[in-house]
Amino acid sequence: MNPRPSHCCPPTPQGSRRDFLRLTATAGGCLSLGLLGGGCGARRDVKVIKLAHGLDQQHSVHKGMLFMGGRLAEKSGGTMRVDVYSSGQLGSERECLELVQLGGLAMTKVSASVLEGFAAEFKVFGLPYLFRDKPHKLAVLQGDIGREILASPQSKFMRGLCYYESGSRSFYTKRPVRTPEDLKGLKIRVQESPMAFALIRAFGASATPISWGELYTALQQGVVDGAENNPPSFHLAKHYEVCRFYSLDEHTTVPDVVLVSTHFWASLTPPQQQWLQEAADESAAHQWELWEESTATSLAAVEKDGVEIIRPDKAAFAAKVAELHENVKKDPIVGPLARRIAEVKS
Repeated sequence: MNPRPSHCCPPTPQGSRRDFLRLTATAGGCLSLGLLGGGCGARRDVKVIKLAHGLDQQHSVHKGMLFMGGRLAEKSGGTMRVDVYSSGQLGSERECLELVQLGGLAMTKVSASVLEGFAAEFKVFGLPYLFRDKPHKLAVLQGDIGREILASPQSKFMRGLCYYESGSRSFYTKRPVRTPEDLKGLKIRVQESPMAFALIRAFGASATPISWGELYTALQQGVVDGAENNPPSFHLAKHYEVCRFYSLDEHTTVPDVVLVSTHFWASLTPPQQQWLQEAADESAAHQWELWEESTATSLAAVEKDGVEIIRPDKAAFAAKVAELHENVKKDPIVGPLARRIAEVKS
């Protein structure tokens, strides 16, 4: 795998990636990697956008971003280009968010769960069984509520452009989980999300935050007993090699969010902003289509490898976490949002 796209400067020193990236956020010249735009050796009339994410290049998210780059190049007449850095090359999700805030990185993609610490509105997506079905989810994300939530982190120097599909999250473990009681006492990897912590505790398990890039080793070494994620991530990260049971309880449906630095956004002309927003929206529609195929392919692949796919009674899992919905009614931000989402017709 090529560790960096074309028209880019030398790779980041591996031993000090975070410090190096922080330094380059304010450094000038070729050494800065041109992370916001420009780029070492690039034509001066081409706006180069650096976009980083933590997933594999075979993931529909990466393919969606490549599609976005192609559409942006077309719309801008070749005057704007997107360089996509995959597989955590520029840091973890949180590190990339910090770089976007600093103005050292133009764009990134993160799970909405990771954004909870930056904008409280994103907590609502962590509520279990929030959406009735896919049409309901689409109506929410593509409607007024979805747009409001995308705009919420602007005070933290980030602007949401669109949602990428991330399916539903389910548990994969080293021993079968057929009922909520089977989770009791297990150590389950979660994202750094207060809502995810509360959900895991409701099942009687222990929530353990571990970065995505370190999770395979943590599973292999027994640091955690399992994790929870969607089928493509379970498959492409090869976590099925360690966890041989996948229980499709589908407890949460947390979208991914494509973000742009407000520092970078302000540097664009109105036409450039329009081209980028349109390209992002079109890439989201394309990625949602790719997701359906990817999910079916991933489930078939892990099952062929011998993973037991468990389809438990979801009602039992929903009943176990019903109290979370009651507790969130007291939250001045999440409570009203959850109520409005429940009222959305699909």
